[in-house]
Amino acid sequence: MTERHTTATTPADPTTTPVYGIPQQPSATDEPPAAPKAAKPGGRDRYLDLLRSIALVRVVVYHLFGWAWLTVLFPSMGVMFALAGSLMARSLKRPALGVIRGRIRRLLPPLWAFSAVALTLMFLGGWNQAKDPDHGGTLGLIELLNYIFPVGAPPFPWHVGSQSGLLEDTWAVQAAGPLWYLRAYLWFVVASPLLLWAFRRFPWPTLFAPLALTAVVGTGVVAIPGETGNAVTDFATYGGCWVLGFAHHEGLLKKVPRYAAVSCAAVLMAFGIWWASGHKGPDGWDLNDIPLAQAMWSFGFVVILLQYSPSWQELPGRLAKWDRLVTLSNNRAVTIYLWHNFLIMATVPILDRLYDLPFMDDGMVAALDTTYNLWMFVLVWPLIGLTILALGWIEDTAAKRPPRLWPDGAKRGGGRRRG
Repeated sequence: MTERHTTATTPADPTTTPVYGIPQQPSATDEPPAAPKAAKPGGRDRYLDLLRSIALVRVVVYHLFGWAWLTVLFPSMGVMFALAGSLMARSLKRPALGVIRGRIRRLLPPLWAFSAVALTLMFLGGWNQAKDPDHGGTLGLIELLNYIFPVGAPPFPWHVGSQSGLLEDTWAVQAAGPLWYLRAYLWFVVASPLLLWAFRRFPWPTLFAPLALTAVVGTGVVAIPGETGNAVTDFATYGGCWVLGFAHHEGLLKKVPRYAAVSCAAVLMAFGIWWASGHKGPDGWDLNDIPLAQAMWSFGFVVILLQYSPSWQELPGRLAKWDRLVTLSNNRAVTIYLWHNFLIMATVPILDRLYDLPFMDDGMVAALDTTYNLWMFVLVWPLIGLTILALGWIEDTAAKRPPRLWPDGAKRGGGRRRG
């Protein structure tokens, strides 16, 4: 959420554009190739939109298959925080209080819809929050408020319902798992005016301070217990990527020679992998369990992505066929992120009905067993599409836009408008 797309600086003579580093000699019939349009000031940068779409897809694939190597192949959360930081820096040209209020307003209504469904199912499944040994009493009631305003971690039961029910009894843990991102995002939004002020006065110390903080709180040098520790660690781990978004918007990265930026990024990434090799978590190379490795790898990865940022107004070449899906996923990013784990679990009771079909012999049952996760992957996307139709409009209402069922950038009548 996967290939990185690179663009070299356009040469003075477009007929000698290098291909994979090899200068091409023009022929008598060659015409200068049409370059992708650069993003207009204040308009959508389609390169950043494409990165966000890839990040969302990677998150869904990771949560479905659980492949630890995906966290190395494409560190989605670092990319998403960097893109959000860049947009936040652009928005802070306006009064900070209004920007923060607007960001929070866009976040909360989609969360409330998710919380209403999740809590209803938890209570119907037999969860009694007052008697929960981990979340009972007055403190537990206060924790429930995080389903309304996610400043902390929302409570949920580790087991609810029955193992023989439609969903396995750990569904609440999986459904509520992605909510940490909303908490971290909220913290970054609130801290952004101060962070941007510090960045503009002390850019390099502000840029690298989160990495230093991660080395302290993410390695056990200083241990902060409970969810407060988790929140501080998340803030430190991805803080560097958020500030990288500032650096991208402010043009700081473009002032650094590309070879120097990429070389330094490679050193940080190498250190991250080295650290991960000696501090593997329960899932091996899963960087989500290794904060310092995650911070270093994500930081270096994002530096390279943003150094090669071509700033497209339109997706070029073969990427253009994905334009509408990229537009849709960006317009419904919160909905997709909030609900995707729920929908992954929802594929199980649907697919299990296949075993009851009369023509399912032993061979077909064995084939379904072998390809079960693949069919989950195929089925989850139509379910995500249905959820976008049913609940995606809440994002428009939260942003004070007219509600749209399927905002993929297509005009009525078959035409297309830009994202």
